[in-house]
Amino acid sequence: MTVKLRAHHLLCLLTYVGKGYSPAFTANYDKVVKRLGESEAVVIVAGPDDVCAPLLGEPEPHCLRESAAERDRMAARDVGALLNRPIQAGDRLVLDAPKLAGMRKAFSAGLTRQACSGCEWSGLCDTVAASGFSDTYL
Repeated sequence: MTVKLRAHHLLCLLTYVGKGYSPAFTANYDKVVKRLGESEAVVIVAGPDDVCAPLLGEPEPHCLRESAAERDRMAARDVGALLNRPIQAGDRLVLDAPKLAGMRKAFSAGLTRQACSGCEWSGLCDTVAASGFSDTYL
């Protein structure tokens, strides 16, 4: 099995502390993070992913907007530069402890935060990063 993730969720999961858009969203996110914590591989997808799933029943889910796709493009570029490999739909990777540590270090330094510009969760992510990611689920 693989966890389907869009590129900008590679950044979001770094600061996930059990908060989200709705109880259904957070319950689903908890399951996704548990799978990742058990070393399940990630496959990068274009568009909505396993994290987005609970939002797709809404009348106009934000995960279908161009702003989400633009976040994906920026995150793919920045995370790809960090990992020294392109990040695009169909790519597979395992988010092991060393990789997550490197991604968190870059996130804290602002090297991979361009995709976060304008995101409503950015303030929470700033706080989580400033705390050393101490309460994160992954």
